[in-house]
Amino acid sequence: MSVFLRRAALAVALSAVSAPALADEPDAGTVLARVGAVEITLGHAITLRGQLPPQFQQIPAATLFPAIVDQLIDQELLRQSGEGALSLGDRLALENEVRNFVSNAALTAAVEAALTEEAIAAAYEAFAAEFAEGEPTTEYNAAHILVQTEEEIAAVIERLEAGEDFADVARDTSRDGSAAQGGDLGWFGPGAMIAPFEEAVMALEPGEISGPVETRFGWHVVYLIDTRIAEVPPLEEVRDDLVSELSQQFSREFVAELRAQTEVENLSEGIDPALLGEVDLLND
Repeated sequence: MSVFLRRAALAVALSAVSAPALADEPDAGTVLARVGAVEITLGHAITLRGQLPPQFQQIPAATLFPAIVDQLIDQELLRQSGEGALSLGDRLALENEVRNFVSNAALTAAVEAALTEEAIAAAYEAFAAEFAEGEPTTEYNAAHILVQTEEEIAAVIERLEAGEDFADVARDTSRDGSAAQGGDLGWFGPGAMIAPFEEAVMALEPGEISGPVETRFGWHVVYLIDTRIAEVPPLEEVRDDLVSELSQQFSREFVAELRAQTEVENLSEGIDPALLGEVDLLND
């Protein structure tokens, strides 16, 4: 990528130079360069740009274009120079890279085809039905103040007992990221917080403030704002989780289907696993 950096920098200086004239209606097959008998196309350039790190995506196309074409030309020159000179290890690594790339593309295409809105809606219906059948769960809306020492928490409690507003004291003293919101942690359910903190929350009634609570993060004072019985979250709240679960499910099913349709022989039984470390076997 350092080569590309240098070429991109050079392209900035040459950005006033117009891009090469292309056909009236260029497509992915439009030829941008020839290296021997090999053609480099607009499709290659578009693909390479998409593979660049984010910082390069912001560079204007007029600046990137000549650098990308030169990069592709250099890569093809190097590929041709190395053709037939790859070691056994290099050839096997290339086979693994191709296998990995094609398998990922095939799996992605299969999952995307199966991951329809209808499939997501059905998964949500099943999730909502399971949620409704479960035991009612209490959710808590609490705020807290976090400090590092027992002396600091004692001073915080003294200010609260003197009648100062909890949110004001939190903004003034808390070392937690919630301080800007007056210590408000929003709504959360059982298991979301570490044990000592959760126990303190559950021991309170709405409107009550706890005594000092010690956790591995420091010393807390907890204020229970309110409680409610959890309801089925809307689809948009759980959509990402459902998509992730469905993607894993469809991936497993697709691979299982391929295995069922194809004769596969696993001949590795009896091979010593320690041979994985024998890199000398890759020497030509």
